[in-house]
Amino acid sequence: MHLKEGFRLRTICGENIIVAEGKTRINFNKIIALNESAAYLWTSVSEKEFTIDDLATLLKERYEIDDTIANEDSAKIAESWVSAGIAE
Repeated sequence: MHLKEGFRLRTICGENIIVAEGKTRINFNKIIALNESAAYLWTSVSEKEFTIDDLATLLKERYEIDDTIANEDSAKIAESWVSAGIAE
């Protein structure tokens, strides 16, 4: 899995927002906001291949949570990124 080119994480008015870079990518119909954990994961895996297990490991290391919670949360985040069209 990887994050699609042309999308960047920005902090706007204190919110973590995924923005599309380039005129051809502008679409104001959908704004993608990330909570602190998702923004941490985005930053950690940007510009490299990753798996759901990689995301879970990052969550466990940062937040000291158990495997079950880390795996469930990682799967949800990855699914939401793919669904939003910002990862594949």
